Amino acid sequence: MENKTGVTEFILLGLTSAPGLQVPLFIVFALIYLFSVVGNLGMVVLILMDSRLHVPMYFFLSNLSLVDFCYSTAVTPKVMAELLMGDQVISYNACAAQMFFFVALATVENFLLASMAYDRYAAVCKPLHYTTTMTTSVCAGLAAGSYVYSFLNASVHIRDTFSLSFCRSNLVHHFFCDVPAVMALSCSDRRVSELVLVFVASFNIFFALLVILVSYLFIFVTILKMHSAEGYQKALSTCASHLTTVSVFYGTVIFMYSQPSSSHSMDVDKIASVFYTMVIPMLNPLVYSLRNKEVKSAFKKAVEKANLFLGFTF
Repeated sequence: MENKTGVTEFILLGLTSAPGLQVPLFIVFALIYLFSVVGNLGMVVLILMDSRLHVPMYFFLSNLSLVDFCYSTAVTPKVMAELLMGDQVISYNACAAQMFFFVALATVENFLLASMAYDRYAAVCKPLHYTTTMTTSVCAGLAAGSYVYSFLNASVHIRDTFSLSFCRSNLVHHFFCDVPAVMALSCSDRRVSELVLVFVASFNIFFALLVILVSYLFIFVTILKMHSAEGYQKALSTCASHLTTVSVFYGTVIFMYSQPSSSHSMDVDKIASVFYTMVIPMLNPLVYSLRNKEVKSAFKKAVEKANLFLGFTF
């Protein structure tokens, strides 16, 4: 990325400057990141290995797990380096790259959750037409569309942010290169860039939320019409994990953006950012593994195969 402002690096002020908190926070984040890596990559491998999970629901879940792993990796290792070694410097290009991948992958997650809601709607409300509705090409199109749009969306934000001039300070009041935190350092007129950011981010969130809410409205209406207790329980169980993930993800986003301007601060942003950059990617595979019988069964099968293999080996 071409830099016309003279700024060659940024300094991330991080989560805390208190020396007594840095090592404990490093340990906590290292454990969270370890669980996130093992959980998400384990979920991807489990779905690829078990043919029973080669259905639309788990196709989207494998993509969700891959995205969670990637966007957590875009942020967490740098935060851990800041806490352990005090390495708060990030180059201009590295800052742009971190911002690009975080924005792109978080947006992919947003649209994957909407695609998964549509899949649940098709499974519960139109079970007889499910196989013709959620075909391989439809699933691939929804996933590919999410990736293509999200990476184009991230390109717009990167262009708007790094086309600004940075001539006042290079101190980023955050623990990673988030768009608002970097944009706030600019000494040029950033009103248009901020309007674009607010409009595009609002459109992405509310469009996905609208798809999710409409899908679940139809799902709940269908569930209420069911006369079979078994069908009622089955319909709820197919949606429970996804609904939990949606509630956690959008609950954090809504909390962050519903703060009144008088009480809104970078400290609130940092706490919310820790949750959606580190904690949520760790929670998603946990939610799906604990609440989903098919995933539990596939995991037990994989463990049995591993034990059998180790038994033959030794």
